[in-house]
Amino acid sequence: MTSDSLGGNLPDFPALLRREGLLGEPSSPASSPSLGKGSDFVPTQATTILAFKFSGGILVAGDRRATAGNTVVYDRADKVLEIDRHSIMAIAGVPATAWEMARVLEHSLQFFRRTQLQEMSVDGKVRALSKLLRDNFGFVIQGIGVVVPIFATYDFGGEGQARLYFYDPMGAQFEVTDYAVTGSGSPGVRGVLFYENRWGEKPLQKLREDDAVTIALRALDTAAEADTATGGVDRNARIFPLIKIISREGIRTLPEKQLAERFKRTVA
Repeated sequence: MTSDSLGGNLPDFPALLRREGLLGEPSSPASSPSLGKGSDFVPTQATTILAFKFSGGILVAGDRRATAGNTVVYDRADKVLEIDRHSIMAIAGVPATAWEMARVLEHSLQFFRRTQLQEMSVDGKVRALSKLLRDNFGFVIQGIGVVVPIFATYDFGGEGQARLYFYDPMGAQFEVTDYAVTGSGSPGVRGVLFYENRWGEKPLQKLREDDAVTIALRALDTAAEADTATGGVDRNARIFPLIKIISREGIRTLPEKQLAERFKRTVA
């Protein structure tokens, strides 16, 4: 192997591995590595998720659809996962990988709490999730285990405040002041949240809970119109997004009956 093949003009490390025949081309739902004669592996994907701050804390929501290529695999997937009493991890990407990350993170926080007799700091929680994403890098470069989560929590230090982060697939975390969106339906959702935050009757952080729920339902319904991987609201089966609220008091899951009434009155 020449010195030029060890780096040189190659753009990145995965490209070097491919050049040396140590890594195949990254897969995608449309072009996946073969698992055998006549069978292609298409990973299940779960999208779309959103979170934003409002007057009562942080609202975290996700639609319920999981897909594999152009096939709907499941229409009641749980993409908004409680990690501890004041932390939520919402997932977009491969649910098998994401759910395992959530379990590991939950157990890590429990172990810290029981051994140190105190809660892990918010920065510690955020970095713990970053490490799980970095450890998943091998799957990321193969295109079969990509996870892009949102993490929301309540920080009791100082004045006490809700804190919201989104990540890239390699584990870089970014704290946001207003809202975070990820998944295949994110362009439509981001447009709705940007519009409401900039030109709505009130900025997102000043909304009451009912109004915040309305905006979340409208955003996911809008995304579902243009993105087949986003379920939005299934009017026939009466399947609604999963919405949780984080506040100083803890985490609440909004009942489907409340969502159905709000959807009928303000969205449909």
